[in-house]
Amino acid sequence: MKLEPCTEPFWEFVRALRTDPRVIGGFIETADVTPEQQKRYMAAHWQNYFIATIDGVPAGFIGSVDGDIRVCTHPDFQRRGVASFMLRELMRRFPDAVGKVKMENEASRKLFEANGFRPRYVIYEPDQQGSRRCGAVPND
Repeated sequence: MKLEPCTEPFWEFVRALRTDPRVIGGFIETADVTPEQQKRYMAAHWQNYFIATIDGVPAGFIGSVDGDIRVCTHPDFQRRGVASFMLRELMRRFPDAVGKVKMENEASRKLFEANGFRPRYVIYEPDQQGSRRCGAVPND
């Protein structure tokens, strides 16, 4: 397993994996990213991203943007230690980076905890259904 800089030949891999329906639910924010949008984003941030390869085949990506860790392993390579490898390598380069994980993303929670991270904050957001608003009395 090798960690390589995320140079332009890997940018489409990152976009395709980031929008893959098998993994998209694990991301805090989701969006349909066009190849042009990906090129602009990666042109600005590629130095902060890396690709894990196994025998030359991309297996996942990891990066740190504004101290926030972005990590994803391709489904074909999950449960092989790829994410832990990427996280350990990233932390050598960005020792102050943090992981923001959706509460229901058990795999990411386990990844970070197994690699020495501990939860420090919980972010509360309004109910997406809008059924409970501040000051509203529920109809029983």
